[in-house]
Amino acid sequence: MQILIYSYNYHPEPIGIAPLMTELAEGLVKRGHQVRVITGMPNYPQRQIYEEYQGKWYVTEEKNGVTIQRSYLRIKSKPNLFDRLLLELSFVITSLPQAFKGKRPDVILLTVPPLLVSLPTTLISWLFNCPVVLNVQDILPEAAVRVGLIKNKLIIRVFEAVEKFAYRTANTISVIADGFMDNLVNKGVPANKIACIPNWVNLNFIRPLPKQNNTWRTAHQLDDKFVVLYSGNIALTQGLETVVEAAARLHHIKEIAFVIAGESKALENLQKYCLACGADNVLLLPLQPREQLPKMLAAADVGLIVQKHNVISFNMPSKIPLLLASGHPIVGSVPATGTAAKAIRQSGGGIVVEPESAEALATAVLQLYTNPALTAQLGKQGRKFAVENYSFEQALERYEQLFFDAIAKRAATLDMLPELSSTGE
Repeated sequence: MQILIYSYNYHPEPIGIAPLMTELAEGLVKRGHQVRVITGMPNYPQRQIYEEYQGKWYVTEEKNGVTIQRSYLRIKSKPNLFDRLLLELSFVITSLPQAFKGKRPDVILLTVPPLLVSLPTTLISWLFNCPVVLNVQDILPEAAVRVGLIKNKLIIRVFEAVEKFAYRTANTISVIADGFMDNLVNKGVPANKIACIPNWVNLNFIRPLPKQNNTWRTAHQLDDKFVVLYSGNIALTQGLETVVEAAARLHHIKEIAFVIAGESKALENLQKYCLACGADNVLLLPLQPREQLPKMLAAADVGLIVQKHNVISFNMPSKIPLLLASGHPIVGSVPATGTAAKAIRQSGGGIVVEPESAEALATAVLQLYTNPALTAQLGKQGRKFAVENYSFEQALERYEQLFFDAIAKRAATLDMLPELSSTGE
């Protein structure tokens, strides 16, 4: 197959959807497919174009057999809503010419967000006569509305119209959690148009490793600590203040250390909050290089998933498979009816507590600190679940089959058109 992946994020960005789309593209190449990726200039999570890509409109690269076509983005380090809209529009406009610089695709995989990219991919699909598989990583605009990012009713209605357009024009929709499927069906999307393929983890890269002689623990003076780790994006949906408050409640237990690794600008505000709360047991670190991820996860005794109370069925943290695969338990400070809570409970590898409750989070951490047997049991169950449900090989096979099915379905639909036209004459 000639596969075109339209993804705003891609390698070398270290977190979020970028590593996943990179692994998927390279995995498809290894299975004999031709893969072309249309993406923006790398900028995440710093929200600044990486130095080697600055001042360029277009860059074409090849990495591990994948052709990568990058285009200019209009980006601001501290974006307001208007800046975010211009960012999406800049990618829509500048990426479109790239789509025509390559062989005709048999299928297009589009990842959203950003939502507006559904507009050019629909045009490309029509011109090239190929199906679009829409990969939904977050449900927009619902996520932005729930966390208060979008409040203007007119803008909300416009984005809702774009959302409906994206669902209607896509030939197939892949979602990453059952809760997403329920959300889309409730919006009128036919269930037979949706496939649930969870985000995966490289089980050889992320695996249980001994804490002893862990150079990452030693480098950060954590050798004698019970480490509670949060690593990744720090956004409006999380509310990391809850973690800081929980740490403050446990600061009298010197063996417990909280570690938060995230983007530097977000850490500045957390540093002020730590001082205000007296949380002197919190270590704030910048996002770690991807090659350090296995050692960092192995250094943790507990991994955290944190969401605000209004994050229900439109967000699924990609950290969950990673933490489960590392063989350490999860404490999820997440809504009880949300997709994250369901995933943690199904895995048997963690504890779900009330979101935005520092007391509940501190109690769960203390429970695991004082019960090593429970901690080990949850970690073992989590790893087993990850092996059975989140392997990259499983996801790769399912995406490949999804592409074949989408192509066959579209071909069958086109074959029917002359017959339908003649009947109506």
